[in-house]
Amino acid sequence: MKSYGIIILGIETSCDDTSAAIIKDDTILSCVISGQDVHKNYGGVVPELSSRAHQQNIVPVVDQAIKDASISIEEIDAIAFTRGPGLMGSLLVGCSFAKGFALSRNIPLIEVDHLQAHVLAHFIKEKNVYTKTPNFPFLTLLVSGGNSQIIVVENFLQMKIIGKTIDDAAGEAYDKCAKIMGLTYPGGPLIDQYANKGNPFKFKFAKPKVAKFDYSFSGLKTSFLYFVRDRLKENAQFIENNLFDLCASLQYTINDILISKLIKAAKETNIRQLALSGGVSANSGLRTQLTEKSQKLGYETFFTKPKYATDNAAMVAITGYFKYKEGLFGELGAVPYAS
Repeated sequence: MKSYGIIILGIETSCDDTSAAIIKDDTILSCVISGQDVHKNYGGVVPELSSRAHQQNIVPVVDQAIKDASISIEEIDAIAFTRGPGLMGSLLVGCSFAKGFALSRNIPLIEVDHLQAHVLAHFIKEKNVYTKTPNFPFLTLLVSGGNSQIIVVENFLQMKIIGKTIDDAAGEAYDKCAKIMGLTYPGGPLIDQYANKGNPFKFKFAKPKVAKFDYSFSGLKTSFLYFVRDRLKENAQFIENNLFDLCASLQYTINDILISKLIKAAKETNIRQLALSGGVSANSGLRTQLTEKSQKLGYETFFTKPKYATDNAAMVAITGYFKYKEGLFGELGAVPYAS
């Protein structure tokens, strides 16, 4: 028998994580993620390997999500999937599965933008757990491996980008600088871990001067590369002897760049609720620096739980739920978009 409430199956395959989630109205019932360790051997995600792994993982991941949610397949009202942006081969796997599932069950298909889903992850609720959510409008800083954006969120489905990176994203800067230091991929979490043991003011790195609310991290990467190269000429053990301080100083600089533009946007828009979204928002240093800065200025901050900050299907499912209520359904002819 169909239970009361709207039940959405969410599918996320934009990069290297295969994920499926079940949400009932705005409350998560299950979220399963299958990662791909093979990419560590190459220092980054290999698109062909990623798409092949998605093909192997998609069916068992969806099956597990349905079991964990304790529902039957007949109770699912719609299937939401990430249409883009992301890796084309990876997106095709999720898109094709979603189309086949929707067709076989004769249920609506809902297209989801990956970045919009990251923002709406703030509204995922868990059973018997209080979730602090922002009021509209609010500002969100969306930071991930491929994006650094400041967004005015007017309601669940209306968002306006007022600032973005003009070259590299913050997440990419973390991973590239980690590689310079010889750290394994993904380097961002390792830098965060080591930074907690270092002095964030030990070393100074160049901060870009970019107009309005936009970002640039290519110059910081170059500055960091030359700094480390020159120090290694003087001392071959420089990285090993200063790893914690290097990570702490780099993290502080990147986060300061991100937060400064967000605060500038808050002052000009007169919006006093600030949120973090995207995979890099799980960075503990970023959360701490934004909290401290906001408290001094009287802003209220909002953070998604770390497990919903990185790529996951729960954020896709919650976006699908809001679109389902508005009758915003997709078509079987929908094709993925990479950017």
